[in-house]
Amino acid sequence: MIKKFDFLVIGSGIAGMSFALKVAHKGKVALICKTELEEANTYYAQGGVASVTNTLVDNFEKHIEDTMIAGDWISDRAAVEKVVREAPAQINELINWGVNFDKNDKGEFDLHREGGHSEFRILHHKDNTGAEIQDSLINAIKNHPNITVFENHFAIEILTQHHLGIEVTRQTPDIQCYGAYILDLKSGKVDTYLSKITLMATGGVGAVYQTTTNPLVATGDGIAMVYRAKGTVKDMEFVQFHPTALFHPGDRPSFLITEAMRGYGGILRTKDGKEFMQKYDSRLSLAPRDIVARAIDNEMKNRGDDHVYLDVTHKDAEETRKHFPNIYEKCMSLGIDITKEFIPVAPAAHYLCGGIQVDLNSQSSIERLYAVGECACTGLHGGNRLASNSLIEAVVYADAAAQHSLNTIDEYTYNTRIPEWNDEGTRSPEEMVLITQSMKEVNQIMSAYVGIVRSDLRLKRAWDRLDIIYEETESLFKRSLVSKEICELRNVINVAI
Repeated sequence: MIKKFDFLVIGSGIAGMSFALKVAHKGKVALICKTELEEANTYYAQGGVASVTNTLVDNFEKHIEDTMIAGDWISDRAAVEKVVREAPAQINELINWGVNFDKNDKGEFDLHREGGHSEFRILHHKDNTGAEIQDSLINAIKNHPNITVFENHFAIEILTQHHLGIEVTRQTPDIQCYGAYILDLKSGKVDTYLSKITLMATGGVGAVYQTTTNPLVATGDGIAMVYRAKGTVKDMEFVQFHPTALFHPGDRPSFLITEAMRGYGGILRTKDGKEFMQKYDSRLSLAPRDIVARAIDNEMKNRGDDHVYLDVTHKDAEETRKHFPNIYEKCMSLGIDITKEFIPVAPAAHYLCGGIQVDLNSQSSIERLYAVGECACTGLHGGNRLASNSLIEAVVYADAAAQHSLNTIDEYTYNTRIPEWNDEGTRSPEEMVLITQSMKEVNQIMSAYVGIVRSDLRLKRAWDRLDIIYEETESLFKRSLVSKEICELRNVINVAI
């Protein structure tokens, strides 16, 4: 079946939803959501949103400098300036959509400070800021007459000249995106969604790793689709590992212990209770994430331990419970009272700094295709993301994509020559174990060989192993009826490679 929309938005986190809300007055929007609307990385973001709001002590120059330092000076300065300078206006927009940021007794924003920030500038809602933003946006989306939400729908491929029988290579100068083939997970049917403008907002790649803080839907689908369509992908080696995920084997995803807890005064200790960050950085537990994650990794490897501890027992118990109600509750459910006992933590794959390469208007190398949020590489993060810069990047670039696409959409029409999905000759995979086992292998290979600290030898071994799984999976894909499981496996392998 062919469906036509002015805007096709693939992904339903803060990036996809805020874009949809900004363009919906101009035409019909399809919002494609792999599971339910709540299941996005945005929902799990505890810390908050970085923006200069207290201009008495803070300014744009400080936020720009902090971002450049954290990114190891390989961030794109134009991207950094754009996000930092446009942040306050986008914060106001979030507030207009109903987001409630915490305030102090004087009615001013209650600002947190996190690793790598020189000032208190993190706006937050307790320790579940992402959920507060996601809920407010979902509410706005559901009440908009021009936005149709397709939950439990999975994008398989984006449509380009390739689907018209034209050979497309990485050298093809004017690849265009005409929409996507999308699988309805309930009926098992694949429909053709034609669009004038397509936006990728599919989030991160955490589920490529065994241990991750991301929801398990974060299989890098958008990046893999664009890569297969011969779009440009950049900086994929820069995976940020969050230093402090709750160590509780068997939990996948891992529960995140927000960086704000270290900003609040939490101290990292080895299993024997000794502090160790002084050996690595003068900023101690508040050094940027890559430094803290490498330090913890080093301590664990040297000592043969599987975790370290985060200690907030010296802080006021009432205050701790008030600031971090969700963390307190989660730890209590495992029998850990964080006001009296240390929290066991270990690093976990958390955030991808690379992705689909885009310009300052969020345009990818493929015409009519934009990418926003964690699946996009804007150049803001360089080699390592500064804490709480991701949610603000998502809204600033969603705004850029909205403005640019509103100005260009009238130039485009639907490409009605795209053939419908053809699955003749395919059948259900007899053995689901082939898919689940390959997925486990990829997770193990990535965690063992492509983790926080890497070597040529380990990377070579990962490459050889992944190559074999890639060939097996492509052959299985060609002869199988399409399913979410086989597509996710395919995407995870693409991203890993």
